[in-house]
Amino acid sequence: MDSEGTQRQAGVPIPAPAAPGDAPRVPPPPAHAPAAGPSLVEWLRTPRPAAAPGVWRFGYTPRPERAADEVPDRALLSSAVISFLACALLWSLLRNGLVPYRFWTLPVRMFTPNDWWQQTSGEPVVLAGYVASWVWELIVDIGLLIGFGRLGNWRLAWQRLVVARGAWAQIAGVVVMILLVLRLIDGEQVPVRGPVAQLFRSDEGYRVVDPVINFAVVVLFSWLGGLFGLVRGLVGGRLAPAGAGPVAAPAPAEDPAAWPELRAAGLAEAADRLGAEAAGGGMSDVDYARIRRAWLSVRADPSRLRAFAEAVRVKGAGACVHPSGVRDLPARAARHDLFTGQVRLGTVADAERNPYARRGTGLALDPALLGTSLLAVGPSGAGKTGRLVRPVVESLALQALAGQAAVIAVGPAGGRLGPDAAYDVVVRLGDPDSVYDLDLYGGTTDPDEAAGLLAEALAGDVPGADARRAATALAQLLGPFRAAYGRFPAVPELRLLLDGAPAALGALRELLGSAGDHAQLRELDARERQAGHPGDPAPLLADRVALLDRPAFAGFFDTSGKGRPFSLRSLEHPLRVRIDLPERGHADASRMLARLLLAQFTASAAARSDRSLFACLVLDDAAQALTPETVRGLGRLRSAHAGVVLTLRTLDDVPEALRTPLFGAVGCRMAFAGVTTWDGQRFAEAWGTEWVETRDVTSRTVFADQPLTRAIHSFRKLVTGKAVTTDAVTVRQVERERWSASDLAHAVPPGHAVLSVTSVRGERAAPLLVDLEG
Repeated sequence: MDSEGTQRQAGVPIPAPAAPGDAPRVPPPPAHAPAAGPSLVEWLRTPRPAAAPGVWRFGYTPRPERAADEVPDRALLSSAVISFLACALLWSLLRNGLVPYRFWTLPVRMFTPNDWWQQTSGEPVVLAGYVASWVWELIVDIGLLIGFGRLGNWRLAWQRLVVARGAWAQIAGVVVMILLVLRLIDGEQVPVRGPVAQLFRSDEGYRVVDPVINFAVVVLFSWLGGLFGLVRGLVGGRLAPAGAGPVAAPAPAEDPAAWPELRAAGLAEAADRLGAEAAGGGMSDVDYARIRRAWLSVRADPSRLRAFAEAVRVKGAGACVHPSGVRDLPARAARHDLFTGQVRLGTVADAERNPYARRGTGLALDPALLGTSLLAVGPSGAGKTGRLVRPVVESLALQALAGQAAVIAVGPAGGRLGPDAAYDVVVRLGDPDSVYDLDLYGGTTDPDEAAGLLAEALAGDVPGADARRAATALAQLLGPFRAAYGRFPAVPELRLLLDGAPAALGALRELLGSAGDHAQLRELDARERQAGHPGDPAPLLADRVALLDRPAFAGFFDTSGKGRPFSLRSLEHPLRVRIDLPERGHADASRMLARLLLAQFTASAAARSDRSLFACLVLDDAAQALTPETVRGLGRLRSAHAGVVLTLRTLDDVPEALRTPLFGAVGCRMAFAGVTTWDGQRFAEAWGTEWVETRDVTSRTVFADQPLTRAIHSFRKLVTGKAVTTDAVTVRQVERERWSASDLAHAVPPGHAVLSVTSVRGERAAPLLVDLEG
């Protein structure tokens, strides 16, 4: 069971880890805990509700689709003050007798005995009448406060004008309210002391009830003013770690940290072992994701159950480890959630162009989105490598350690794609100290397939070149050579064959003749007949192969079997691969190798028999790496559980005829700050239009007919300096571009990007302005 996800495919070698030495029998625990964040148990218990594509689901709280109609602070203050003054005026009229007593006490007299009241004036004549009158006055006062409070929206005014100013403003406001109410009670303006004192029926009733009333008022207004919640928040902020909210422990049957799936399958001992390590800090998020992945494979193949249980019993969180023996990356530069496979790129900006429900939410990528492939365009320094490529590669590397993905990161030598220790295979083309080599033919044994892939790399970017004729010319040489020598030619040998060297062709013909392979002899004859004719692609191919036949590449692209070549046929294994291209000294060769890797990946990913792993090629700087065949291959990756991430400085690095098909082939499109209007036009066309509501305001000067009105208007113009006007508002629905080319070029702030995503299921998210530093 410990070899989960590492089964060898016939004829395809599995590269060993980049670090030399045998892996330990029992993998060591993680070298460090995840960067400042919740513990593993809290991480598992944090809710992850279903959300739209691209939403960071860890602790996500859905927002309403529309913003509530927000009243300006000035209008809110005016409404609260006016309603308070109106309430105070009406209350003063009642308290001062300006409203006849017998009229406003009529409701209480209707439901009480008549002998409690004087028939002429309506005044109470017995104690019960006085108590009823006090209670009724208190009810009226509370009714006035509630009615005018709702009319003036006092609660909202309190929250926005007092609470929003900070804790001290909130405390001061509550203290002022308490003192005011106590003053009114002490002056008998609010009838509270009388009814309460009657409950004690003694001469010293006031002295007894005053502390009770004061305490009740303090508690009531502290609760209404939110002081209890403020105190709880301050105490919780001191006791709880920063940024970690309390996560309630669910029932054991629903607690992911207790491994309920294993308990339900009868593996209580394994569940207890894993649960104890999760609670004790001996398990990381990578361990959890890896063992969870292994358990899913056990459910698919129950014959592995016993091996899985034994591995967990013996090794605990170190069970089912990656073939390299590594359980975590040396360092992390982004926030990851391996429970959902997401990596957080930034925060959706609080901008008018973004939907209200998405503003302030995290934006993340996962295999379901990367499976539609991603194209990112932005100038140098915009953050393509540091804020997109590095986090995505890091996320896929973590998923590879969990047995869920295979990642191949391709970039210029010295790029910021992570340290060597974060990869299983590091291929440094052009570096004599490189441990690994690259298989020029992609691990295939079919000459026609190898010729097609090599032709895409050698002639795919040449205007007017026919890739099919180039593939035919290569196949006419690769087939006979493999039949004669049992391998494909090395770079110097292939160059001699393409140049038509008589010695090389004669030796090949002699071997084929002695073996009696007439079919391959006919292929060789056909190649010799076409050599030198107009349109023969062999000279062009020979010139391109000569770029690889340089001293810097001596010892690379070996086909003798003595080296350690990496082949893209290994995508069925959870590998972490980094390929460094010699961009500085061999720019043309680097672009050619990038085309070769992209062509090999699209072919190998689609040809996999086991597609349980998500395979992704991340190509940092895909300038001149795209050909018509590879663009068509991008669309086939969705059904092959694979994807490609491409970055470009400008769309000028892509042939004009391929720009529209490229935007149609990828599902995720990202425009960084600083793109040109020409590049922005392509994004604007791809993102289309939407219907929006516009308001057109037309101002018209008012001409008065009456002398008094004209005088008032003249005085107003003299004071304000503006003529009296009326506004006519026209509201209509118009269709406009979601993001215009000009907006993309000039309205995207530095450190931001506009990103649209599409999932492999067809779910889409409109382009969003994202703060990549948030």
